[in-house]
Amino acid sequence: MGSGSDRVKRGEQNRISQWLGRLRKPAVAEDPGRDRETMLLAVAAAGMPIAPAAHPVGYRCSCDRMGCPTPARHPLSFAWQTQSTTDRGQIERWARNHPQANFITATGMVHDVLDVPLAAGRAALKRLLAAGIEPGPVVQSSDDETHGRLMFFTATRGTPEDEDEWWPCELDCHPETMDEHPGLRWHCRGSYVLVPPAELPGEQSVRWIRGPENPLPDPLTLLETLTDACAQHAAEADHDAHAVAWPLSR
Repeated sequence: MGSGSDRVKRGEQNRISQWLGRLRKPAVAEDPGRDRETMLLAVAAAGMPIAPAAHPVGYRCSCDRMGCPTPARHPLSFAWQTQSTTDRGQIERWARNHPQANFITATGMVHDVLDVPLAAGRAALKRLLAAGIEPGPVVQSSDDETHGRLMFFTATRGTPEDEDEWWPCELDCHPETMDEHPGLRWHCRGSYVLVPPAELPGEQSVRWIRGPENPLPDPLTLLETLTDACAQHAAEADHDAHAVAWPLSR
């Protein structure tokens, strides 16, 4: 039979184990809707305007367009550019009134997005970090190695007074430019991308690799590494380097 001090020690250990168990167990059930709302508000807090988008229904899109070319990837409204906002109250109302909706962020106002094939993006991210270059927020769209994308959020190039100075969002999308920047899409004015949390057809998702709390870098600090990685990816992979990275038509 153990001594009294041993019994006291065992009793204390049991009480500590029970206490730790209570700490590990959440006091209330997790609320996915609240987590989603918190993530969306974090995007808005970083200054990125957002608006509600379509969501997947099985392998189809929630919109009423037959054969939607961008299922679950496009805004709900054609007025998404003027509708996009960082207003907390409006985002909370959207999140609660559209509980299944994905959300897009309009680029070219506060931020741009450099959008590259998943494999190329992973290689570029590794190189940037090894070189001590801060890549800023990064989003992964889908785990599919063929169709997945990595999106690097950067500062926008600004809002020049001369309208002719705008870079078009089609930059690097046309065949004549693909040899120079294969697989790269620069989302700026007139474009958009999905923000996490977002669901895609086929049980794929859009998620943060590096969150929106990271400062937005100058796009030119990332561009050379991204284009080099895309060129290498195009040379090694058996895919159509001229495919449009993110169709905008609805």
